[in-house]
Amino acid sequence: MGSPHRSLDHRSALVLDTQDLGRHAGGMKQVKTTVDAPDGIGTVVIGVPPGSPVALDLRLESVVEGVLVTGTATVHVRGECVRCLTEISDTLEVDVQELFVHPESEATEEEASRLEDDLVDLEPLLRDGVVLDLPFQPLCREDCQGLCVECGANLNDDPDHSHEAAVDPRWEKLRRLDGVDGGSYDDQSQSQS
Repeated sequence: MGSPHRSLDHRSALVLDTQDLGRHAGGMKQVKTTVDAPDGIGTVVIGVPPGSPVALDLRLESVVEGVLVTGTATVHVRGECVRCLTEISDTLEVDVQELFVHPESEATEEEASRLEDDLVDLEPLLRDGVVLDLPFQPLCREDCQGLCVECGANLNDDPDHSHEAAVDPRWEKLRRLDGVDGGSYDDQSQSQS
């Protein structure tokens, strides 16, 4: 849904002119184009790189209330695996469907997007569609093992990775007794019995 507070950038490739459809129901045109992705589509972890190609395959239909836009948008997404921090790259196809009503329509701003000078702004629609389809916690693969919590080694590269068990600091003084007389504390206690 278009935001009533966002000003329309007439030069944006995501703003389409619908004037040739006219105001009568039944007019239709296909739009197949590739545009550059705007900034800020995505989350902190994964998103669409600004300037990357966005392939639009849309149908614009004139209806009584305004213009119905349906179709798909295909974007490239890039981010990081939340477990191992490996770079992720993928292609995402999102469905696009929105009714843009004429300015004089009685529909409220919350119910429908508005045409502005016979122009439709697809950016909010694209932004919402992509963000909703992005994974909440992207993974490089389903069985990603992540990173070692002690040293940061990638456990996918070395699944047998391990560290010596840490000694509880409360037992540190006893550990220092090992080897004082050439034997361990356990050996000394057994020889006394």
